[in-house]
Amino acid sequence: MKDDIVYLVLLGLCIGFGHFYRKFKDPEEKKLLGTCLGILVMVSVSGLHTVHMLFCYLVASLIIVYANRKTCHLVTFGFMFGYLFLFRSVTYLGFDAPPGHTNMIQMILTLKLVGLAFEVNAAYTKSLGDGAAKKDDDTKTLAEPLSENEKALLKLDLQNVFHYCFNYVGILTGPYFTYKTYRDALYLPFSSKADCIGATVEKLKVIPLYAGLFLLISYVWPLNYATSAEFYEERSFFYRLMYVWPTFFIFRMRIYTGILLSECVCTMAGFGAYPKLCANKSGHGPSKDCSAMIGNPDEHEYDFETVRNIDVINTERCWTFREAMRYWNTCVQYWMAMYVYKRFPSKKYRTLATLAVSAIWHGVYAGYYFCICAAPFYLPIEDLYVKLFIKNATGTKLKVLNVICWISKFFAFSYMGIAFLLLTIEKIWFYYNSVYHFGYIFWIVLYGVGVLIAKDRKAKAKRAERLAAAAATGAEVAGQ
Repeated sequence: MKDDIVYLVLLGLCIGFGHFYRKFKDPEEKKLLGTCLGILVMVSVSGLHTVHMLFCYLVASLIIVYANRKTCHLVTFGFMFGYLFLFRSVTYLGFDAPPGHTNMIQMILTLKLVGLAFEVNAAYTKSLGDGAAKKDDDTKTLAEPLSENEKALLKLDLQNVFHYCFNYVGILTGPYFTYKTYRDALYLPFSSKADCIGATVEKLKVIPLYAGLFLLISYVWPLNYATSAEFYEERSFFYRLMYVWPTFFIFRMRIYTGILLSECVCTMAGFGAYPKLCANKSGHGPSKDCSAMIGNPDEHEYDFETVRNIDVINTERCWTFREAMRYWNTCVQYWMAMYVYKRFPSKKYRTLATLAVSAIWHGVYAGYYFCICAAPFYLPIEDLYVKLFIKNATGTKLKVLNVICWISKFFAFSYMGIAFLLLTIEKIWFYYNSVYHFGYIFWIVLYGVGVLIAKDRKAKAKRAERLAAAAATGAEVAGQ
């Protein structure tokens, strides 16, 4: 629990500091102040391991600022993920493993630097056509001019990249935010007009509930019991199988607590505050132009959707696995969608590639791959049964089927999630063997039955069509 206590103390200090930080009006002062606290937090949890983050910043920023901007995003991606893998493998080379909090800082830094390289590449690509005539269906149109943020991206220097990387907001566990969001928080008036304290208090209200549930269930059903001899020798098959439910519940409560506290750091500092009319989205920011609102900031209502990283209520109450995935770690999902999924050359394998990158980002343990890469194999099963039974259901039948789907959703999350928590392939395989790989076998059987039902329905529909056509032909002949 020592790491969790350090984490909570640091997040608490960062949340409180936001009220003071927000009062500074000069962007340069805010840059310097935010970065100084960020460095202090990083050094306090990492010690000499801080050199990893500084080295990554130096190499990646040199690539972003001075390398060819047509390829800087790909080179930065390769370097940062390669170093992330090396960073986690230093124990095999005889060095001490970096602390857990250092790993989290390195993870967020990877997203920031790679995301920044992609932002620079996009601004550069757009600048090639800025103000020039383009042909679109034989009609000449002027290319869209560069925004102030895009111009700033093309003028990046090492100092600005340093401030973006090591600002105290989000340095520990995120959420991920773009360079545009960071710059807007410094130069636009929105952060001083939004109800930062109110937004923070709303999130803080529910955190004691999640933290309390985490402590309570951890005490009753600790994860380490699932690796004990008693668990495998004295407990029944059913008990072992059902143990995935409390372990994943503990995981959820821990994640909810951590992510909401991280969001509070952002909201108290005014990061990610935009007028609601801008239709803000997690990670992305405004999806509508908000430049016209800068002149009259007092007249608008604000939200922090840009830095909203989790929707706890909808994660818990939505019916399907697919839908729940959309509400979980949404800022990281945005990064994965923008810089992996949409840019992967093969449409056929882009989902698998995105999940593989997500697993690599989480760590080198086999458990991350067992868990995250299993999702694409479960989703077609759920989609099949939703189409077969739920799509056209109504009334009480729909409610019953939705509840069954909800139970299936959390069993799938829990059964896959135990691998994420056990981490090593020996522990994972030992557990799955002890329950006879029930989940995977059950899903294979379920999919096979679903396919047979779908084929049977299709065959019946074709027979009905033929009978209807024959009846119509017979009626036509009789009429003649």
